[in-house]
This record gives sequence, C-alpha cells and structure tokens, in this order.
Amino acid sequence: MATVTLDNLRKSFGRTEVIHGVSMDIADGEFIVIVGPSGCGKSTLLRMVAGLETVSAGEIRIDGARVNEREPMERDIAMVFQNYALYPHMTVFDNMAYGLKIARRPKAEIAERVQAAAQLLQLEPYLGRKPRDLSGGQRQRVAMGRAIVRRPAVFLFDEPLSNLDAKLRVQMRLEIRDLQRKLGVTTLYVTHDQVEAMTMADRIIVMNAGNAEQIGPPLEVYQDPRTVFVAGFIGSPATNFLPAGQLGAGQSGAVTAGIRPEHLRLAAAGAGRLPARVASVEPLGAETLVHLRLADGALVTLRQDGALPRPEEGAEVALDWEPARLMLFGADERRIG
Repeated sequence: MATVTLDNLRKSFGRTEVIHGVSMDIADGEFIVIVGPSGCGKSTLLRMVAGLETVSAGEIRIDGARVNEREPMERDIAMVFQNYALYPHMTVFDNMAYGLKIARRPKAEIAERVQAAAQLLQLEPYLGRKPRDLSGGQRQRVAMGRAIVRRPAVFLFDEPLSNLDAKLRVQMRLEIRDLQRKLGVTTLYVTHDQVEAMTMADRIIVMNAGNAEQIGPPLEVYQDPRTVFVAGFIGSPATNFLPAGQLGAGQSGAVTAGIRPEHLRLAAAGAGRLPARVASVEPLGAETLVHLRLADGALVTLRQDGALPRPEEGAEVALDWEPARLMLFGADERRIG
C-alpha cells in the first residue's frame, strides 16, 4: 500500500501538450476514478503513472519516492487492462503465476499466493482451464488475480469493464470495489462511464482536454460542479443548459443557467415559469423521462417518478423549479452561482 502524488504532471507529443499540469495527492488505500470522454487524456495520465508513457514535466511520487525515471517493473504497481491480456496457451493458474515466476519466487510461495487470490476471486474451480474456456467476467477476474498475487503498492485499472455486457458490468464493478476495500490497495481506475465513477470512487478526477476540470468526492462533484463541462458530463440525463435570462435568473448577457432533469417539475400550461410542449416521453419503470420543446426550439429533459401520471406527447405544459436549484456559469463556463 502507498500514497501517490501527481505534481503538475505534463505530457507533450512533439509541440502538442496533451496533459496540462495535473496535480493530486492520493491517500494510502484510496480508490480514485479518472473519468472523462474519449480523447480527454485519462488513459495517458494512467500510463504515465504506470511508466508506459514518459513524463514531459512534473513529478510522480509513490510513497514519497520520485518514480519518473523508473521502469514499470520497478514502481511496485500492477495494471489490469481492458482486453485482459491473458496468455491463451496457459492455464488460469499459470497466467496468474507468470509474474511471480519471472521474479523467480519460490514454487511454494507462488502456489500459496495464487491459491489465496483464486479463493478471493472465486476462481478455484477454474485454475486448470485455459482462457478460451472462461466467460468474459471470469477472464477479467483472472487478470485481476494476476495483479493481486504480486501484492503491489498500487493497482491501475484501464477501462477493465468495457468489453462486458451491461449486467456483468454492474456485477464486476461491485466485485472490484469490494475487493479493493478488502485488500486496502491504493487504486487508480480509468473509465469513460460516469456510473462507474459515481458508484466506485472515493474521489473522482474529471478530465477534459488534458485538464483536471474538477477533483472531489462523487456526490460533491455531482451536486456542486465547477464548470459547464463537469455539469454536463456528470449525470444522466445531462444537465439542461439555457440562457440565464430565459429562466428568470436575474442574469443576462453571456451567463448560462443549468438545471438537472430531476430538479424540474411539470405544471399546467400557464401555471409555471416557462411554457413548453411535450416532444416525447420515455417510461423507464422507476422513472420517466419527459423531453420538452421550448418556444425557441431548445430541447429540455425532465425526470420524474415513474409512478406519476405521464403527460401526453404534444401537450402544452409549463416548467417549474426551485430557484436555488439553478446553477449559473459565466462566459468562461466557470460556476458563478
């Protein structure tokens, strides 16, 4: 187990800077999720920590020791990839034991570590099988087992659930989080999936175009986004954005107002703050999404309890909300209220 410090990390490819001064202190045993859209730099940041990408400027410290110039195998980290990276000709046991064999650990120690990891991951019945004989979830467990047996100071996960179906993703993210809590290993986890970020992380780093837009506990980032990007990226359906004057926020000019779908309410036509027409309705069981068209053509999404009556498509209605729920952003897209 270890602390990890990212101190003004920068990465350039030629003259193009792709990581712009990311800094963060990660506590021993903390679970950090790096989240953002494709191309935002999240995997590059993780690969810098792993030693798979060189650092152009800044420092990476693991337990206080600078590791910028160290090879990946010298950093006491273990990485789990999206594609599992298992050896197809080896058994589950041999895949999990491979790193220890390369390190020339005693056979008895290898067997003990693999058996312990297999028991933790419920892989004991499969130790003699080849990867082709396993399900996607079982293969991912083998990849995790290979990392666990090394007993590293830091776990690095790079989109490990991307190849799994939706049901298995839910199961595996619960298993990974439970496993990390049991082991207490400092973990950095990259994903584009905000649900994974919200449900797994102690803190999240929201990346945008190589910048750490916001760092904090998931609910804090959700409830108090600091930029338009964070407000729009974290949360599904996304935050609704409109000119502030249109929502009666007492602002004008370049100020933008945002409000989350669950903070909007339907009112009878003429009774609310903003007239709208129902464009479509999506009943999802526990909740209903109502998409509304405003007079200027803008589309707004409202989320309501699935037990409430659903409006008819094409109906003229009005929107209402509590003014305190509005988020105001200035011309630079940063939060001002």
